[in-house]
Amino acid sequence: MAISALPERVPRGDVVAQLNFFSPPADGAVPFNYVDTPPEGEPQRNFNDDIRDVLIEDIRGRESEFAESPASLDHNAFLLVQNQPPSAEKDFVDDESIRKNYYPEVEALLLKHVPGATRVVFFDHTIRRAKKGDVPNTPQSRGPVLRVHIDQTAHAAAGRVRRHLPEDEAEAALKGRYRIINVWRPLNKNPVESSPLAFASSASVRDEDVITVEHRYPKERNFIGQTAGIQYHPDQKWHYLSGMTGDERLLLECFDSEVLKKDNATVKGGRLAHTAFTDPRSVPDAEGRESIEVRTLVFGP
Repeated sequence: MAISALPERVPRGDVVAQLNFFSPPADGAVPFNYVDTPPEGEPQRNFNDDIRDVLIEDIRGRESEFAESPASLDHNAFLLVQNQPPSAEKDFVDDESIRKNYYPEVEALLLKHVPGATRVVFFDHTIRRAKKGDVPNTPQSRGPVLRVHIDQTAHAAAGRVRRHLPEDEAEAALKGRYRIINVWRPLNKNPVESSPLAFASSASVRDEDVITVEHRYPKERNFIGQTAGIQYHPDQKWHYLSGMTGDERLLLECFDSEVLKKDNATVKGGRLAHTAFTDPRSVPDAEGRESIEVRTLVFGP
């Protein structure tokens, strides 16, 4: 993929920007949001945003600290992979074509860069390609998510294993190490000019600030998923990669079943808090960010 050099249009360096954190329901109820139209009389969600000014550090120029390093995935819950060849998938508009052409590339990438990985199971992908004049939040024009979140909780991750593997395989897999890893990349031909992705090192996020949110599917009566909202804490360490290009990938580890050590305490791994953010330095006519995020279960060792 040819990358046009537009450095004057791409914000670079550390930035203070507003992030939307989780604010719990005032009545103490279980937090929830509806994926589709909620039942009559119910709100779309029952929690609010806590908007904070946050320092977000640019890892451009420091890529080696976060690339090709197992420690980065285990400690930070994100990993940068660069210099990927052009994809066999050219347009990223047809789901079946994406599964046929792009999924095998993602599988190969994960098996190569996730230490000990022996098996990858795909469960979905999301394309975000908002254009001027589009109707927001339709499948064809989903814009960047401007709210700090984690895609899966521990309970939801185990549920995903049971949902996407045969019963006998699932129970065996749950006894070993399993992870949920999203593979994120931009689709823009030029370096990303707007709505970059911010992500907080997992080691800097306190367990008590990760709040389970029911992810309700009114069309699936027997299924309630779980995501996590993130409460703000000043010790969180936020990062982004300025001017991300189409030959770069971010591995976002949303869950890791292996118990890790942090500050002399045992914690679950993974749990990468992330969000798009509005960079106040973006030029007024900045190109809208386009991206694809592929969500996977990764098994082993």
